[in-house]
Amino acid sequence: MKTIIYVDGYNLFYGCLKHSQDKWLDIQKLLFERIVRTQDPASDLVCIKFFTANIHAKIATHGQDAMIAQQSYHRALKALYPSTVKIIKGYYSLERARLLEYRQPPDKSRRVDVWRLEEKETDVNMALEAYRDAIKEGVDQQVFVSNDTDLAPVVKALKEDFGGKLQLGVIFPIRDPKSSNGHRPGNKSLSEFADWTRHHITDVELSQSHLPDQIPTRKKPIRKPDYW
Repeated sequence: MKTIIYVDGYNLFYGCLKHSQDKWLDIQKLLFERIVRTQDPASDLVCIKFFTANIHAKIATHGQDAMIAQQSYHRALKALYPSTVKIIKGYYSLERARLLEYRQPPDKSRRVDVWRLEEKETDVNMALEAYRDAIKEGVDQQVFVSNDTDLAPVVKALKEDFGGKLQLGVIFPIRDPKSSNGHRPGNKSLSEFADWTRHHITDVELSQSHLPDQIPTRKKPIRKPDYW
């Protein structure tokens, strides 16, 4: 069963990886080998499309180090899986915004200036890539790794238009809600039209799916960032 996996990198980071020791994550080992192939051993990986955006060093907690770490991670994935992992980038929008000050009850006359950081194009890019892939008829199964309700109409449209010949899966990129590291539960609207759903990723699956600390290349090896 020819399979393409679509990964919302932002969702994956904030649902599973932030404040963890699992950032140096081997997404192919975790998502395909440990989850998708376990779900259906007949699955055959075509590619993993990883949707992300370059971070802004000036507002990242670790500044320039965070930007370098992200670049190293992307290089590591491409070096280890040159034919199967495809990184598709949107961008972060950083704009001044005037939002309501937190008060109970809300008072629309009390506003404060803030920096609003938003990731742009990920949802649109995922939707376009998935629908185009379905039209090309080179895929039997599409798996979405996201907990974003904005993707629900995409899954619904794919089910309605290609449901007879296309299997749809959803993996919620969240840790076990019952564990000490648990996050909010998965969004039911995403799984409503899926043929199967994985509701969380276990701590063990994450800890056993790390990239090698050092990945050789033709030039300098790519090393896991020290603070990761």
